[in-house]
Amino acid sequence: MKYITNTTDFYIEEPTVMSLGKFDGIHRGHELLMEHLAKKKEEGLSAVIFTFNIPPRQGIRQEEAKVLTTNEEKMHIFEQIGVDYLIECPFTKEIMTLEAEAFIEKMVKQLHVRCFVVGSDFHFGHERRGDYQMLQKFAPVYGYEVLVIEKMKEDKRDISSTFVREEIANGNIEKANHLLGYHYFVTGEILHGNHIGAAKFGIPTINQIPPEEKLLPPYGVYVTEVLLGEKRYRGVTNVGCKPTIEGKNPVGVETHLIDFAGDVYGQTVTVEFLSRVREEKKFASIEELKEQMQNDVAFGRNYFENVT
Repeated sequence: MKYITNTTDFYIEEPTVMSLGKFDGIHRGHELLMEHLAKKKEEGLSAVIFTFNIPPRQGIRQEEAKVLTTNEEKMHIFEQIGVDYLIECPFTKEIMTLEAEAFIEKMVKQLHVRCFVVGSDFHFGHERRGDYQMLQKFAPVYGYEVLVIEKMKEDKRDISSTFVREEIANGNIEKANHLLGYHYFVTGEILHGNHIGAAKFGIPTINQIPPEEKLLPPYGVYVTEVLLGEKRYRGVTNVGCKPTIEGKNPVGVETHLIDFAGDVYGQTVTVEFLSRVREEKKFASIEELKEQMQNDVAFGRNYFENVT
């Protein structure tokens, strides 16, 4: 997959099929979009995903925006799906004020779009004046096809990134995973921690510090699966700032790999959240924390023995 970013002068020579959107968290509501993209790819068109640098609101209005997938995570997902080009267009004032028809013309001329695959709620152009009906109106003018995909629903509600984000923020990991169609995850480099887990508790851990823009589940302990290299491991993960440990601890993701021993510092790891165990809390002593960590690991073992 070719990754194009930080430019509005993108260009693709061959004819393409393209889907446009935020794609913050590739969820079940995107499945039909991806299926139609794949079908058009089989017909000889290159598959293009067009989105904006994360998060577009932050660069323009200085609003805080937590994301389900970082740019790096999103790139990995689309590559696995079979997308040929991922374009992350900078959300400049020029792009923000581009009129809808001018946006269509830019896509067709620079990306040779022969088919747009969009959701029924898709909007584009200055003040979101463009929609799928405008795309259909100009299809004969610019010579492309438009496939409009209806929204998928769950609990009488559209499946959306907002829906997923709410469930994660409330700690409803199983529900969020159901909406996503896969386990919510955090990917990042394994960093050196304070080594307290191994030294004081006999429970070695791996540490990640996710980017500030990444949405994390509520502080607490979770049963997880961990992808390290090409192997999967069972894990128990703490999300938070370790309030029992003295000093100022950054918000991190700390995972104990069950029945694993090895030096993995510097490697990239993906931690997938399966179920919430408990909230993070400050214990009266290190000994009390150690006992609880042992109980958490035992809970994790039992979870995998009975659920998987």
